[in-house]
Amino acid sequence: QVRLVESGGGLAQAGGSLRLSCDASGRTISLATMAWFRQSPGKEREFVAHIRGTGAFTDYAASVKGRFTISRDNAKNIVYLQMNNLKPKDTAVYYCASKLLLGSDYDYWGQGTQVTVSS
Repeated sequence: QVRLVESGGGLAQAGGSLRLSCDASGRTISLATMAWFRQSPGKEREFVAHIRGTGAFTDYAASVKGRFTISRDNAKNIVYLQMNNLKPKDTAVYYCASKLLLGSDYDYWGQGTQVTVSS
């Protein structure tokens, strides 16, 4: 049974930082593509960043590139999202997701963690 549990959300001021964590059990993150998505009220869920298992290749949405960094600790089986220079538009519920095959849909999701950025 794969279980993804996010933590680290909260309230931050514009220009501040937060670090999200995704604790993955039942799946070895070094063998999977791990991603962060977010969803704001009234909007569709959107891709934020991912890190591939092989080679640790990363990719980011244009809106967060240069401000957010995705990383992983294989020993702890945890994926992180370091968020710097936060903006009010970053306010959303952030979800961790996982998949094994590059061309497939994400098959496991966490419950989400709320990030609120005040101006």
